[in-house]
Amino acid sequence: MIYVVEVPEQAAPRAWFAYDETDFARKVAAGDPLESWQIHDQLTPRSLLEDLGHAEVDALARERYPAICALGDSHGWDTALYRADHLLGSGVLSAEPVSEAAALEAALAARGGLTCVYRGDRDAIGAFEGADPRIAGKDNWHARRALYEQLVALEVLADDN
Repeated sequence: MIYVVEVPEQAAPRAWFAYDETDFARKVAAGDPLESWQIHDQLTPRSLLEDLGHAEVDALARERYPAICALGDSHGWDTALYRADHLLGSGVLSAEPVSEAAALEAALAARGGLTCVYRGDRDAIGAFEGADPRIAGKDNWHARRALYEQLVALEVLADDN
């Protein structure tokens, strides 16, 4: 289970969950103005050309798509390239690996305010109990309460009331 606490700058904190990484990616993408492939994608220069209808790297492909061909020439045609617009910038491809988890957390952070992601019951319970300084202390009671209510709703914690 993945738990998320969002504390917008001008609204009440809210907590929500995802069953797994796939569900997390779907839920983040649903609330983001970008397409899911703009939030995180892994592709090769060859696959980019194929998507554009060029099965081969020929003179026509080089004429029409010089930037893609430059990527293929410099990194290798079958080298994985990563796209994560919230981390790298719009449309930027990098040969340095970008994890989907980091890209999704960057998409959440781009919404503004504070966002906390907890991967697992133990981390979420610890955060509720004060282990995460971002939501610890008296001033962050509402954020911890939102997390507590989510944990109770999922029967991870018992409601003592």
